[in-house]
Amino acid sequence: MPCFDPSVSADIAVCGLGPAGRALAHRCLARGMTVLAVDPNPQRRWRATYAAWSDELPAWLDSSVIAAGAAEPRAHGLREHIITRPYSVLDTALLQQSLDLTGATVVPGRAVSLDRHTVTLDSGRTLRAHRVVDARGLRHRPGRAEQTAFGLMLAAGSTPEPSLFMDWRPDNGAESGTPPSFLYAVPLGNDTVLYEETCLVGAPALAPRELARRLHHRLQARGITPVGDEPVERVRFPVAGGRPGAGRFGAAGGYLHPATGYSVAASLSAADTVAAGGSGWTVAARTVHRLRRAGLRALLALPPAEIPRFFDAFFDLDIELQRAYLSRRDDPIATLTAMSELFFALPGGVRARLAAATLGLRPLSPRRSGSVIME
Repeated sequence: MPCFDPSVSADIAVCGLGPAGRALAHRCLARGMTVLAVDPNPQRRWRATYAAWSDELPAWLDSSVIAAGAAEPRAHGLREHIITRPYSVLDTALLQQSLDLTGATVVPGRAVSLDRHTVTLDSGRTLRAHRVVDARGLRHRPGRAEQTAFGLMLAAGSTPEPSLFMDWRPDNGAESGTPPSFLYAVPLGNDTVLYEETCLVGAPALAPRELARRLHHRLQARGITPVGDEPVERVRFPVAGGRPGAGRFGAAGGYLHPATGYSVAASLSAADTVAAGGSGWTVAARTVHRLRRAGLRALLALPPAEIPRFFDAFFDLDIELQRAYLSRRDDPIATLTAMSELFFALPGGVRARLAAATLGLRPLSPRRSGSVIME
């Protein structure tokens, strides 16, 4: 990669080289643009597990980055559901490698101030470009809702479970009335399966120690015995605080789904549009974003005992309505239809609680919702 020449004014400066920023820089290069890519540690290897519904992935993405998948993953609330929608787990190293930055001017440094055309680094150096995009993700802040998870990478032969997108069965040893967590179990390729106990959202979210305890309890209940030296995955990231806008991308720009924590597929899919100069935020997309945030407020208003029933109703929806709520950023009618059908499928008492929370008429109780505070 070429060294930085401070006299150069590039077409675009992308700040942050996580999956979103790197994808945007990569697609800008594919369009023949001059690119400045700014990151405190540009050579850092990604370690997180990334996955997506297969139909979310853009056509330009190299198919070799798909490490494993499930044709029909399952979900559990109070009963089992088969999701008729293929799911893909990505090879993290290959994904990073495939988003090639050859031709970009990569600048090691921390961006501390950004405006439309200027980036100021912590060293005091100033970079200029025709367009500046903030893809630095979201920072941890007190009161900001987060998702946490603790996972073990187990040998596939020791794990009889099918792929589980979300499993709320009560065999994780959680005490009654405490914030709930679910099991996520997916193949990683190379005869390895990730078993991960996940706190969907909380402020504060469940701590890794508690999630690890719940995971080991759940594995024991299912007859799965870890050897003890398995690789561990720890997850903690904010799910609130992103602000839609032309100068922000990825989680920083509101591309993170507030009810699931997923953002990588949405960012990959939007990278071409943003590289071409679009904001990625049509009126329809902003409406969907607001609906999803309302949906998250509703979900967090539920007592722990009602969570499995809620997801039973969600996974009973037609697969196209599930797809609309989980993946379509620009279809407010389908999103609202999914939310409405889900609402009317729930018992009357639950509907009243959801309606109040969705409209902001009832504050969320810390004991009911895991102390969730939405920004």
